[in-house]
Amino acid sequence: MNQERPEFDATEIAHSSLQPHTIWMMAITSGAAAANVYYNQPLLATIAQSFHAPAHATGLIPTLTQIGYAIGIFLLVPLGDLLERRRLIITMLGLTAIALAAVAISPNLTWLGGASLVLGITTITPQLIVPFAANLAKPQERGRVVGSVMSGLLVGILLARTVSGFVGASLGWQAIYWLASGLMILLTVAIVKTIPKSHPSLRMSYPRLMASLLQIIRVQSVLRETSLIGAMSFGAFSAFWSTLAFLLTQPPYQYGSEVAGLFGLVGVAGIAAANFVGKLADKTSPKRTVGLGLATTTLAFLVFWCFGHQISGLIAGVILLDLGVQTTLVSNQARIYNLPLEFHSRLNALFITFYFVGGALGAFLGAYGWSYWQWSGVCTLAILMLGIAFTTFLKGTRQTIEL
Repeated sequence: MNQERPEFDATEIAHSSLQPHTIWMMAITSGAAAANVYYNQPLLATIAQSFHAPAHATGLIPTLTQIGYAIGIFLLVPLGDLLERRRLIITMLGLTAIALAAVAISPNLTWLGGASLVLGITTITPQLIVPFAANLAKPQERGRVVGSVMSGLLVGILLARTVSGFVGASLGWQAIYWLASGLMILLTVAIVKTIPKSHPSLRMSYPRLMASLLQIIRVQSVLRETSLIGAMSFGAFSAFWSTLAFLLTQPPYQYGSEVAGLFGLVGVAGIAAANFVGKLADKTSPKRTVGLGLATTTLAFLVFWCFGHQISGLIAGVILLDLGVQTTLVSNQARIYNLPLEFHSRLNALFITFYFVGGALGAFLGAYGWSYWQWSGVCTLAILMLGIAFTTFLKGTRQTIEL
């Protein structure tokens, strides 16, 4: 990677550009953009009824969305190290608005699947903003700033499920995508006025930029470890959320999409976790809180398995799930953002690519487990994914002790 020539001092930019209103705008935009990936989850039962499709076929919609997200992150997010970031963010928001409209006009499940894949590819704005914020922040405040932006992202995810559930029940599942398309256009205008321009950190061709990703993976053992842990953690998370709507339509619940969406609000603990863990990572080591997050997520699925057919058990499990997954995510991101600044967009691209590949795998396994073994199958497969994450975490811990 000797072709890389940083052109600016990121610390100087942080001192002059990162104001509170900038952090707020980054957080709001990240949350609104990230929400696009999750609107479909509480609507799956409604979509299945609309197209007269079986559960396992409809379950492919969140899988395709997350696969698209992983593709977009891998191919496009590295451009944040190569191009002016604000312009790139504006471009992607415009493309996302178009993709959302394409989802809204879907005449059949095949179109919906293809449009969802494209929507995932274009919805990369949060993963451009998070490393941008980390780059602008002072080193001693990086965990707090990342935690703040991640809090906005988590609010978007939580509200996505809740709002789409209610809108879907009242106006049909297409309505939320029209509303989201308009919101992306409004955010494009707001970003021009609030987020500073960046100066590209690299001078290289796109093929060389992509080739450098392989070298980064090979050299950065922390990235490999955090990526696998994050993928398995988010896979378990996706297995739950991609099947919850089906569980809630059956006895003893027999609820609609609006109730499935309300469970998103139960996970508000995850927002508090993002800020708290970010600050804790600044003071101690984010490595320690990764293990805490994995343990909490595993406990959540044990609660789901034993008490998932009781409303109190579901509520307790969702609180633990969001708390555990967000603790693991913020801790992992704090670890990779301690690596060299000039790699941040590519580090984030690689990490989040693996993260959403894991999410897509989890959504697929969740639908598979539900189709054959119902709720017990979902919980079993999720715990197996968390077992892989724990094994990776313990192996990395032993290597750190040996060093």
